[in-house]
Amino acid sequence: MEGKEEDVRLGANRFNERQPIGTAAQSQDDKDYKEPPPAPLFEPGELTSWSFYRAGIAEFMATFLFLYITVLTVMGVVKDNTKCTTVGIQGIAWAFGGMIFALVYCTAGISGGHINPAVTFGLFLARKLSLTRAVFYMVMQCLGAICGAGVVKGFYGKTYFEMHNGGANMVAHGYTKGDGLGAEIIGTFVLVYTVFSATDAKRSARDSHVPILAPLPIGFAVFLVHLATIPITGTGINPARSLGAAIIFNKDSAWDDHVSLYLPPNQLDSLFSRG
Repeated sequence: MEGKEEDVRLGANRFNERQPIGTAAQSQDDKDYKEPPPAPLFEPGELTSWSFYRAGIAEFMATFLFLYITVLTVMGVVKDNTKCTTVGIQGIAWAFGGMIFALVYCTAGISGGHINPAVTFGLFLARKLSLTRAVFYMVMQCLGAICGAGVVKGFYGKTYFEMHNGGANMVAHGYTKGDGLGAEIIGTFVLVYTVFSATDAKRSARDSHVPILAPLPIGFAVFLVHLATIPITGTGINPARSLGAAIIFNKDSAWDDHVSLYLPPNQLDSLFSRG
């Protein structure tokens, strides 16, 4: 009997917690995770590496497919007089969130699965990637978005595409441009905050008993933000998505709302002439 009690006692203490719960976890010197070193500001050696260009191609293709699927979904909803026969706002939100989930999963091992200049810029400020790579990613993301929206326009034709606003982001009637700016700032923060949380090295180590697939919370965050802000701006939270659709649509109604986020209203008339 005494031997059994000894076995129980030893068994209970055999596997100690690797990381205590609470604030003590923040002050330990012997961390059970390893933070990657900060990326250099400039890394010329990247320009001669095939993996650098492969990552840019992955960002281009992911953003291309993202715009292709999502803008097609938006156009399918707005073209019908009644939303009962379409997927509606919920379907649009699922298309955006689902595509982010799928594309981040596919490209995370190649480029990190950014698919969004806002995410790339945030990770650059956190020194997760170099300025060279950040600029290259942003350029490829914008080019992919333009091509994706262009393919949708080719399907629908110029007249029909422009008649239904081409999936471009615009501030809805009843809201001010300040409302649209605030909604986009908060929505983008939710997305970038989720990206940082889902890819945190500490989370991988401390919550290893809870398997969390990073693309899942990221895609779900995109879905929830779209549910909230589609009625306000159509939901941008991705400069490449907004820019690509606006360039292909190319009407003042879209450009005014984009530029008004950065310029005072009295400067808009000098940029866009109205007949």
